[in-house]
Amino acid sequence: MGDLVADVVVLGHGAAGCAAAIEAHDAGARVVLVDKLPAGLEGGNTRVSGGAWWEPSSAERAAAYLRSLCGERPVPEPVVAAWAEECTRTTAWMREVVGAEVGTVPGTLDRGIAGTVVEVPPEFPELEGSDAVTGWRAVGGALGRSRLLAALTRAVAARDITVLLGTRAERLVQDADGTVVGVQVTDADGARRTLPAAGGVVLATGGFEGDVRMVRDYLRLPQTLTWGSPHNTGDGHRMAQKAGADLWHMDNMTSIEGFRVPGFDSGFYARFSFRKGFLYVDHDGRRCVDELPRTGHGQARVHGAYEHVPVRSLHAVFDEATRLAGPISPTAAMLPVGWNVLVEDYEWSWDNSVEIEKGWLHRADTLEELAPLIGVDPELLVASVERYNAACAAGFDEQLGRDPSTLVALGDGPYYAFTSAPMLAWSNGGPRRNEHAEVLDPFGETIAGLYAAGGVSTTYSWCKDGGMHIADALAFGRIAGRRASARARVLSARSQG
Repeated sequence: MGDLVADVVVLGHGAAGCAAAIEAHDAGARVVLVDKLPAGLEGGNTRVSGGAWWEPSSAERAAAYLRSLCGERPVPEPVVAAWAEECTRTTAWMREVVGAEVGTVPGTLDRGIAGTVVEVPPEFPELEGSDAVTGWRAVGGALGRSRLLAALTRAVAARDITVLLGTRAERLVQDADGTVVGVQVTDADGARRTLPAAGGVVLATGGFEGDVRMVRDYLRLPQTLTWGSPHNTGDGHRMAQKAGADLWHMDNMTSIEGFRVPGFDSGFYARFSFRKGFLYVDHDGRRCVDELPRTGHGQARVHGAYEHVPVRSLHAVFDEATRLAGPISPTAAMLPVGWNVLVEDYEWSWDNSVEIEKGWLHRADTLEELAPLIGVDPELLVASVERYNAACAAGFDEQLGRDPSTLVALGDGPYYAFTSAPMLAWSNGGPRRNEHAEVLDPFGETIAGLYAAGGVSTTYSWCKDGGMHIADALAFGRIAGRRASARARVLSARSQG
C-alpha cells in the first residue's frame, strides 16, 4: 500500500461512505476510502438498492413526518432537525457536487404492468407530515441497476481520494484518552497496517443483516436471509462497540417476503405482481395472516399499531393461473433491485417453469398431495383454501381482513408452494450518534474522532417511507465528512500554532 497520510479515513464505499469522502475532500481533507470487497462487489446495499431518495417539500414538514414515523420511539430533536434540513439539499447536491442527472421516479414500479405514471405517494398518508412527500428522485429518474453507486464512484474518482478495495477494516486505533486516531486494516494479500486519521474515522460499513448471531440477538429472527449484500456483517458495529459506543434502534429493520434457494447467499423477493391467487399458511397448514397488508418500508398497520411485517416463516400456496400470470420473483425488467438480480445476474423465468424444474417451487396436482411437500396437515390445508375461496366469493375476508380488491380465489390444480421467510432488506440500528454524526458512548459523550452514517447507524427508530434510507445515508454521510474535515483543520492549526 505504501505510506498513506490521511486526515479522514472512510470505511465503506456505499452511499454514505462516498458522500462522506466527497464532502471531506471538498472541504480540504486528505481522504482514504476503504471497502472490504473487491471491485465489482463494493458498495454494500447501495450497489443493489433502488438508489432513490425522497424529496421533502420543506425541512419543517420533513421533521414533522419523521416525528410521526418514530411514534413512541422519538429521536433527539437536534438529530431530527439536521436530518430534515440535509434531506432538502440532497437533490441539489447530487446535481451540483456529484454531477449526476437527476429525475423523478415514476409511481408505477412494476414494469410490465400498464399504469399512469405518477409520483410515488407517501406510504403513511395518515400520519402528520406525510404532505412533505413529493415523490422519489434518482439518477436518471429510474430505480436500481447501481446507477446511484456509479454516479458516486465517478465523483470519487474525479477527486484526489485514495480508494482501497479488497481491504478489511478490523480495529479502530485509539489514543490514551480514547480518541480515535486511525484504523487497522488488512488487504487481500493478508498484509496488515494502520491507517492514521488525524480528523477521524467515518463508519459507513452498512448493517448487520448478514450476521446470524446479531440477527438472532437483536431482530429475533432465527436465520439470516438478505435481499441486499450478504457481506453486511456488522463489522462497523463491533468496531464501534470496542471503542465504547452506545447503540440505538437495534430492534428495527425492514423485512420483505423472500425465500432461500440452493447455491445463493442472498434470497429472492417473493412478489405476486400479476395475479393475487395465493395465500399464506403456517406450519400446521392454517391461514394465519393478511397476505397483503398496506405496508411502508418495514412496517404495516396491524391490529391498530405499526408492526414489522413479515416476521415469521410461512408457506405460500398458489394455483396454476397465478403460476402462469408472471414471475413470482421480479425480474430486472420489473424491479432492478437485489443481490441475486444485479450481482448474480439471475433472470427468473416468466412462467416460473424453470424454477419448478429446479425444485425451488413445489408442484402437485392436488392440495392433498402438495401438503406433505411443505410439511403441513392435508386436511388443514384444504380447509384453509376452502375458507379463503369462500371469502373471495363473498368479497369479504372476515377471518383476517385482507383488502377485498386483492381477493382472488384459487382455481383448479396443479398447485404450487414455497416456504417464505422474512428477508432483510436492511437493519437500522447501530452506534448511537448525534446531529453531527459523532458517535456517542453510553453516557452521551462523544467518542472523539469517530463518526457514523448510513446503514451502520440510521436515524430511523421505527417506521420509514420509501427513499428515506438512501436519503439518510447521503445526508449524514455529508455531515460526517464535513465534521471530520473541520476537526482535522482545527487540530492542524493547533499543532502549527
